[in-house]
Amino acid sequence: MRMAGRSAPATDKATDKAAADRAKAAADRAKAAKSRKIESVAAPERLVVAKPPARPDYPRYRVDPGKPIRTADIDPDESEGYQGKADVTEQLALHRNRIGDLQTRLYAEHDRALLIVLQAMDTGGKDGTIKGVFRGVNPQGCQVYSFKVPSADELAHDFLWRYHNRAPQAGMITIFNRSHYEDVLIVRVKNLVPEEEWRQRYASINEFERMLTINDITVIKFFLHISRDEQKRRLESRLANPDKRWKFSSGDLGERLLWDDYMAAFEEAINTCSTDHAPWYLVPANKKWYRNLVIARTIADTMEAMNPQYPPAEEGLEKITVPD
Repeated sequence: MRMAGRSAPATDKATDKAAADRAKAAADRAKAAKSRKIESVAAPERLVVAKPPARPDYPRYRVDPGKPIRTADIDPDESEGYQGKADVTEQLALHRNRIGDLQTRLYAEHDRALLIVLQAMDTGGKDGTIKGVFRGVNPQGCQVYSFKVPSADELAHDFLWRYHNRAPQAGMITIFNRSHYEDVLIVRVKNLVPEEEWRQRYASINEFERMLTINDITVIKFFLHISRDEQKRRLESRLANPDKRWKFSSGDLGERLLWDDYMAAFEEAINTCSTDHAPWYLVPANKKWYRNLVIARTIADTMEAMNPQYPPAEEGLEKITVPD
């Protein structure tokens, strides 16, 4: 026992320092191992595809950190040689079934979660993607949030508050139909906040997504890339169909005039915020059936890399007989 008023012997100090160093080294190793695991899940083809590139070759659409992309360099009509919807029907059904099975395991495991972010220009296909990819998924384990103009209560908080409030709980898949990226997109294009303010938000977004992944929420983000001509065709289709006119707003035309400004905003947000742990995928989306196939395969492979497991059964169940 140490005597009051006396300093600890040098040997005790050395022992304490060695123990602290070992504890720090162990913590650093654990942190590094978790980072490697997170980043492997964010590049799922490294774990679950025997010989990449797969078909569809979704890794080609992932935006790697430090390798900036331009939307003009990505052909929104790309389909990798698939000729039409009939060519992908069987594959799409396969990946939908994979997502459904893995979602059941994720929900039962109740330990981790998946956040999927969808961003696009107007008519880009976010709603269609949700319907086309998640058909058959148990709604008990899947939530969709669509973020509109913030309420007065939301504006009274920091810009990430309303999104963090909707982050998935353990066992859940959550889909953001529009997301926290609106706060570096529309606010930039419409000059709703000063440039100094929205530029600072990139770092906050990266920190937010890193925090989610550290807390066992896998994050994957998709930009549905359509051409300006394709948007025009889709807007005209809405106008021509009485059953779809409810989707049309005259304000869409004003947004369309800002196309180039939005492309610049999307490019900077994607290039700045595509990370090893929360990647962006820039998916050609003129052909809806190809878009759905790419996204379904990416999600299914990501969930397979997560490898959720059913929890162990209660002990002694083999001895139980259900009474008549």
